[in-house]
Amino acid sequence: MTNKVLIAPSILSADFTRLGEQVAAAEAAGADRIHVDVMDGRFVPNITMGPLVVAAVRRVTALPLDVHLMIVEPERYVEAFAEAGTNWLTIHEEASPHLHRTLQLIRGLGMKAGVALNPHTPPVVLDYVWDLLDQVLVMTVNPGFGAQRFLPETLAKISAVRQGGTARGLAVDVQVDGGIDPSTASRVVAAGANVLVAGNAIFASPLGIAGSIQAIRAAAEGA
Repeated sequence: MTNKVLIAPSILSADFTRLGEQVAAAEAAGADRIHVDVMDGRFVPNITMGPLVVAAVRRVTALPLDVHLMIVEPERYVEAFAEAGTNWLTIHEEASPHLHRTLQLIRGLGMKAGVALNPHTPPVVLDYVWDLLDQVLVMTVNPGFGAQRFLPETLAKISAVRQGGTARGLAVDVQVDGGIDPSTASRVVAAGANVLVAGNAIFASPLGIAGSIQAIRAAAEGA
């Protein structure tokens, strides 16, 4: 974990006709990671992208690729995402019945491992896997679609997750995803988040990619 607030633009909101160009623009603007939202139409009501897109993005950026699997049976695809160039791989507790084993597999393939918590999912589900975690992703909207409104009731969970890692002496990143923009960045950082995922607020903002990243970072660092 780093004390610096990290910005991870989500390509879910990018213009896919100019994906390489927009990823490069995000990197030039100071993004810390590139976030890839993978959805299967089963765990969430949307279908997005898979390992081929991750591999394509890997070819155009040196930034860490932070892949969030919103899919059932994620263990079946861990190796494919590792081969595509993923650096951070996050799965949902509800989607993997053998969570401990899957996190071991992710780390065994050389990636950083994360668990995502839906808005209704309590942090207690992490109690027996903390030692296998590099990151906890607190969903600040219900997963499945971009451009949703931030759920303020998730702030208490962000704090609980941060306290859970600190109490165990673990350097675990606390990532947030959903409705993150300059108006919410300071609130989630104050609650304990240090990795902010933003999609629509970066790729669809009138400020442009560079201006949006700068605005989010300024708000976050002013928390």
